[in-house]
Amino acid sequence: MIPAAIKVQKTSRTLQLSYADGDYQLSFEFLRVFSPSAEVRGHGTGNGVLQYGKKDVALLRIEPAGNYALKLVFDDGHDSGLYDWKYLRHLCDNQSSLWQEYLQQLEAAGQERSSNIIQFKAL
Repeated sequence: MIPAAIKVQKTSRTLQLSYADGDYQLSFEFLRVFSPSAEVRGHGTGNGVLQYGKKDVALLRIEPAGNYALKLVFDDGHDSGLYDWKYLRHLCDNQSSLWQEYLQQLEAAGQERSSNIIQFKAL
């Protein structure tokens, strides 16, 4: 379950995980909206919080959490999810169906992937 290699692809805004059976690319947005944190998943069944406006989120850094997980730090301030190896593989294996379900939830809630907040960069 542990990837042989982990690479951040800043241009494509993806995290590449290489396993013996192939390579997987998970977008930063996908990783953010499927964060395993209690803030996102809730504290019990059915208590999750729909994440929206995360289309342009960036992954700032990856920190190891012992030998069992990665802590991903995003530029929207989210840094509380520990992505253990089993969960990362679950995301890889189920990316398509999870993404379709997420898009349906967004539509049902009248929300969008894009943020309505305008960001200004210092000159």
